[in-house]
Amino acid sequence: MEHSGVYTPFSRQELMPKEERLEVQLKEGKLTIGIPKETHLQERRLCLSPDAVQVLVANGHEITIETGAGEGANYTDQEYAEAGAQISYDTKEVFSKPIVLKVSPVTSDEIDLLTPGTFLVSTVQLNMQTRSYFEKLSAKKITALGFEFIKDEHGYLPVVRLLSEIAGTTSVLLAGELMSNTNGGNGVLMGGIAGVRPAEIVILGGGTVGEYASKAALGLGANVRVFDNSLSRLRRLQTDLGVRISTSMLDPKELGKALKRCDVAIGALRVDARTPCVVTEKMVQNMKEGAVIIDLSIDNGGCFETSEITTHSNPIVTKHGVIHYGVTNITSRVSRTTTKALSNFFLPYLLSVAKEGGFEHVIKCDRGLRSGIYLFHGRMTKKKISDWFDLPFHDINLLIV
Repeated sequence: MEHSGVYTPFSRQELMPKEERLEVQLKEGKLTIGIPKETHLQERRLCLSPDAVQVLVANGHEITIETGAGEGANYTDQEYAEAGAQISYDTKEVFSKPIVLKVSPVTSDEIDLLTPGTFLVSTVQLNMQTRSYFEKLSAKKITALGFEFIKDEHGYLPVVRLLSEIAGTTSVLLAGELMSNTNGGNGVLMGGIAGVRPAEIVILGGGTVGEYASKAALGLGANVRVFDNSLSRLRRLQTDLGVRISTSMLDPKELGKALKRCDVAIGALRVDARTPCVVTEKMVQNMKEGAVIIDLSIDNGGCFETSEITTHSNPIVTKHGVIHYGVTNITSRVSRTTTKALSNFFLPYLLSVAKEGGFEHVIKCDRGLRSGIYLFHGRMTKKKISDWFDLPFHDINLLIV
């Protein structure tokens, strides 16, 4: 376009001066977080390590941790204090913070300590809850985020996978201990030696837990056979392992034969509802004396008919000459590693939440984090929980507009 003999690609209107437009940034918020001491089922894990606390405090956030909270993961009060956390000797003070971060679900007594409107971040452990538990949280207008419901940008459950990786590896190391004579096992070495056969491991489930249990067992030299009811999952498992391990569908006859010969059976089936009981008491009776069963699905009902929930102080029971391990929070056995892993997950999330102006705004923008919300200002927003306990359901997408 010509203007007084000068060529320009802009029109007269476009060349007119305009008002300056400033970028409007979200106001960064200060997070005030309370981390209480875990008391449920000998829980030893925490959500934040001292290193993570140091980063949060350096970014202007306030962390209050109950005295002794880190002892289970071998972290002292002094380490947290040096990282910038405030050490509290008052449990009520910790639960009064606007954000409460813990691993196990809050107990009924702990709900009484929460301030109305608190943002609670913890696991839910649905199979261990009651309708009255959610009604009590709802009455306090709590906004609650469940670890096991959080999704990443690909639709996967990152915290569940993280804990599953640890559980799978830990189960095999634990099996090696339980097979020893000192624990009443049959005295078989996991990997065997030259001229002596290795242990036979049967794993039920080809998901993340089964994958990492297989990796650990193969790494120790054991023979592994994996059962699952999904051919595609078994194919993916072999691809991920890079080894042509023996795999089978969950056929009762084949499973019964494998259990007769095995030294260790690990239950790693995971479904949304109750875990199907695929190993009958009769199958267990036919197993070797001194064989080991580790039921990692026990918190969801268990996949062995003879399984029962045990604790870290009394972890095993023996039935039909077979050692049964049924601790629900097996990753607490390696609480320091688990705490560091959880810190690696939560630290970026918390920094992002603060930068974006708080949880309320992030919930609107982050679909994955929004999927983890099961209570929003006291209203049930998780259809699965609503149906399970016959509670009124509210679509969170309509509540956050």
